[in-house]
Amino acid sequence: MNNNELVQRAATACEDKRAMDIVALDMKDVSLMADYFLICHGSNERQVQAISRAIKESMDEIDVSIKRLEGYEQARWILVDLGDVVCHIFHKDERSYYNLERLWGDASKIELNVGQSW
Repeated sequence: MNNNELVQRAATACEDKRAMDIVALDMKDVSLMADYFLICHGSNERQVQAISRAIKESMDEIDVSIKRLEGYEQARWILVDLGDVVCHIFHKDERSYYNLERLWGDASKIELNVGQSW
């Protein structure tokens, strides 16, 4: 599975847990950290945790290992590192504060096909 497909699969997992404002950024030309950022938010801590668990479970189904998972206990900003794809799951209040889309404004958005059956 290529990185674009990983982003799409992770976005579908987010959608399944009713994540809001799911955005994928193509980071290849603007950062050495990752090829893609997936950004979304939940309305409370439990939802933020559920979204991150859904991503992990979706990746477990295809034997993609999580390199790092940070922020799960506080559930204000959870980072799920899939290697070349990094998922940022925010609490709604934190997302507007950090505003990663503006910070990485040079990155282009990619179209997501959420809801696709994998």
